[in-house]
Amino acid sequence: MATHEVTARNDAETSENKIHDDDVAKQYGFRGGLVPGVTVHGFLTWLPASAWGRPWLEGGGMSVRLVLPVYAGDTVTVASKDDGAGRLAVTATNQLGEVCATGLAWLTGAGPEGLAAVDVAGVAGLTPPPVPEPDDRPPADETTLAPGTVMGRLDRTFGPADRAAQLDLLSDDLGLYDELAVAHPGELIRAANAVLSRTVRLGPCIHVSSEATHLGLVPDGSTVTTQARVVDRYERKGHQFVVLDVVSAVAGAPVLAVRHTAIYAPRSATP
Repeated sequence: MATHEVTARNDAETSENKIHDDDVAKQYGFRGGLVPGVTVHGFLTWLPASAWGRPWLEGGGMSVRLVLPVYAGDTVTVASKDDGAGRLAVTATNQLGEVCATGLAWLTGAGPEGLAAVDVAGVAGLTPPPVPEPDDRPPADETTLAPGTVMGRLDRTFGPADRAAQLDLLSDDLGLYDELAVAHPGELIRAANAVLSRTVRLGPCIHVSSEATHLGLVPDGSTVTTQARVVDRYERKGHQFVVLDVVSAVAGAPVLAVRHTAIYAPRSATP
């Protein structure tokens, strides 16, 4: 079994998403602001990246389900073991022994049964306008997040400074990314959140799960275009969920496909 330990930091305390703010998060029954789910997803990438290296970044993938919150200062241990089918079962556990995230990582052709099939060609072939200006975003609701709705286009150029910040945040000690001079997958998974939050105006929002398939590397200096389409929206136990198909591409060639699920309107724990 491979393991890696990190001390979690909440890098979103001052973000627009107030689920990362202590006072607001407590209104929803949490003991403090949540460490972003994309950060926890990033912690788990250490496991398959250390096991498989470049082939995983170019053609593997990982599905992650976020089970319990991670808080700033938590000691998070990520661990993996072979599932018997050539894949890695991955977990993130806090210092209390609570499992905060579970998942499965794979190389090309070894994805799990039931893995969501992202419509890569369909989403990559969309021609949406850029994400709107902050004040022009409509509120997130059953209309603006109806299935079939196309999100705005998000463009971002990645470079060494972005990679260095991500490696520091994740306490990722692998030299792989600097050696290859490519973006960390933790940077790319954040675009799945950003394309949602920069298209519609969200209240407190909670990342639930991501099923990410890697389709290529992102060399330094590359501009990544991220596009998304809503594939589902539903209510469960008072929470409002949205599911997106997200595709990120460099010069028209897809580099990441994600089935991304979030609670865009959580049930309040206060009367």
